[in-house]
Amino acid sequence: MRNSSSNLQPEETNLSDFKFFKHLTDTEIGKLNFDKTCQLYKKGSVVYREGGRLTGFYCITRGILKIYKTGIDGKEQIIRFVKKGDIIAFRSLLSQELACTTAKVIDDAVLCQIPYQTLLFLLQNNWKFSHWMIQILCRELREANDYITDIAQKTVRERLAEVLLLLRESFDVDDNNLLQISLTREELANMVGTATESVIRLLSEFKQDGLIDLKGRRIKFIDVPSLKRIASI
Repeated sequence: MRNSSSNLQPEETNLSDFKFFKHLTDTEIGKLNFDKTCQLYKKGSVVYREGGRLTGFYCITRGILKIYKTGIDGKEQIIRFVKKGDIIAFRSLLSQELACTTAKVIDDAVLCQIPYQTLLFLLQNNWKFSHWMIQILCRELREANDYITDIAQKTVRERLAEVLLLLRESFDVDDNNLLQISLTREELANMVGTATESVIRLLSEFKQDGLIDLKGRRIKFIDVPSLKRIASI
């Protein structure tokens, strides 16, 4: 492993549990570990920017990041939040295009970068891995198509309910049903695709209706079935 931060814990540089690499052989895992570079990114750090050139893709072993695009007016459109076990930046890397999104850390994170040449080697020498990557790309394309449909056909109220359920599925809740990710109202609005004021108003309505409770930036789920009905899931 090259140039890894010396203060990282062993589990923060271990990629063996990543579902993405489940079809690699022991030898290929060894090459992956030798070629990777792991680094700590503090909250607020930008890992890569939209329009930048990528030299590898990233595996997240700790922390949370937001992936977003920037509109003409400078407003963020959050595509998704990612956490431990996720990978980012591989689509633009495969197509050899400039990065189509920006990745920003919202909770101190450790990322391991895999060089482009290593990815090519794995794709060319392991057909199971190649097929698995195609499946992942197809799934993400389906999710993007679903998102476009939601933006076009669902109301803001329906989209907010769906986003809350998506966050619950991705980040889970604690024993008190509190969502395990803390987001600003602006970040929620940027994910839903609406004004911050609209999200504030709708969250208040959801609380009054007994669907959720608000603990500062934290959201507590009370009536998940009703949220699913609102989201038309």
